[in-house]
Amino acid sequence: MLGTVVRVRVEVPRGGRVKRGPTGAVELVSPVGCPFDYGAIPALHAADGDPADAVILGPPRRAGEDALLVVHGVVHFRDRGIADDKWVCGDVPTEAEKRRILRFFRWYARLKTLRRPWRPSAVLGTTWHERP
Repeated sequence: MLGTVVRVRVEVPRGGRVKRGPTGAVELVSPVGCPFDYGAIPALHAADGDPADAVILGPPRRAGEDALLVVHGVVHFRDRGIADDKWVCGDVPTEAEKRRILRFFRWYARLKTLRRPWRPSAVLGTTWHERP
């Protein structure tokens, strides 16, 4: 999937603090705003059956907006013991952005685990599409 173009829908615009699930129910209210646009890839489903999550790099977008974007990487995330990868799409990430994305999801995993310690979350690593 790395290097391919996918349709991504923005769910949480940059700076947003509320993450909703596919039904519209609030899943998480963050104490800080999301440092990037965040959304889903409707055509790709995660192991939990929900549309795959997407980090969206580039210019700010509005909630509900769809965009065709290139997949540049993936954060391998585990939520409640289930694979819940975060696909990095849009502009080519700089090394600083790659570190910021990884740092954010490590923090996010700790936050989710603090909220529900019986359902721990973890970042397992990242994979990036390297251009020839």
